[in-house]
Amino acid sequence: MTRIDIDTPVGTARAELHSAEEGSAALLLGHGAGGGFDAKDLVAVTRAAQASGVHVALVEQPYRVAGKRAPAPAKQLDAAWLAVAEDLERRWFDEMPMVFGGRSSGARVACRTAEEGSAVAVLCLAFPLRPPRTPHKTRQAELDAVTVPTLVVQGDADPFGCPEAGKHHEIAVVRGTHALDADLDAITRAVTEWLARVLRPLG
Repeated sequence: MTRIDIDTPVGTARAELHSAEEGSAALLLGHGAGGGFDAKDLVAVTRAAQASGVHVALVEQPYRVAGKRAPAPAKQLDAAWLAVAEDLERRWFDEMPMVFGGRSSGARVACRTAEEGSAVAVLCLAFPLRPPRTPHKTRQAELDAVTVPTLVVQGDADPFGCPEAGKHHEIAVVRGTHALDADLDAITRAVTEWLARVLRPLG
């Protein structure tokens, strides 16, 4: 595992690199708004990806690196993410196919930046469809706008709700809440199968 700092237009980001033995693609994973890389679903997905021959970069947003708890505005999150993706592709992943992903807030960033960042697929863990305090609002449009293969892994008791499947995205419902820590084996199986399916044509 290697940690590197990366300059972005909105501050210094950090990436934690977990290499596969013979990686042919890369998965970038972002954290939730108030969480870190120790989230159990992120740990499980990192291990599953490595075992599938996919390098993993856990991306820490500049506001977290700076020690702030409140997340930055969406435009800043997206700008930092794209800068990190470009840097990693150039310096570490040698123009390999890149999958964008993350949990909760990180999943939203991955969706919003997939097209501009030329991601070949998107992995969403615990996509926050409806804020609990404003249940009439929905973020389904962020998912629907993604035009590359997308997997959403969602807990069956997630208070944020569950997105609808669409033309380019599928939903894997597992036991658990928004923390996605009740059935890590199910998450591992879903992500392993999906990565093999979406990356096989690129191999």
